[in-house]
Amino acid sequence: MKALMLNLTNLDHRIISAVNLWAQEQRILNKLFYWITKSGDGLLYPLFAVLVMLIDYNLGILFIKIGLLAYLIELPLYFIIKNSTKRERPFDFLKQIIQQVKPPDKFSFPSGHTSAAFVFATLISLIVPSLAPSAYTWAVLVGISRVYLGVHFPTDILAGTVLGMFSAFLSYSILM
Repeated sequence: MKALMLNLTNLDHRIISAVNLWAQEQRILNKLFYWITKSGDGLLYPLFAVLVMLIDYNLGILFIKIGLLAYLIELPLYFIIKNSTKRERPFDFLKQIIQQVKPPDKFSFPSGHTSAAFVFATLISLIVPSLAPSAYTWAVLVGISRVYLGVHFPTDILAGTVLGMFSAFLSYSILM
């Protein structure tokens, strides 16, 4: 198990180092990934809920109820995991990494932006299935943006994905 963890850590370091070095020369992609990451800050979530409610009130209320429960599950788990593992951010651990955005907190594991994006995408897939491909594509891009911008390791993104999807599916199963 220790060897597996060491291999994963080494892979994490190699991936973020290569991506970050390449990103330093990509002005257009830097702006694109900056805006993708900003789209995961949370403003999109209530706006979408209101839009669904305007189109179909009952569906919108269902989306809000399931979403509120999902985030009530996700957020405490996120804080417990993040403050238990206390994994340093890539730019703190690997001095060659240049961060392109200011992270909202000190630690890296799991990615909160990715977790929240996957709660949202999974809720959309459950409530408005026709939008699932777009929602999941966006959530994946939010996760990629966090690595690209130098604030998360790839395994932080993987953990955020699992946490977000778990929270949404659990919330849905409780309320449906």
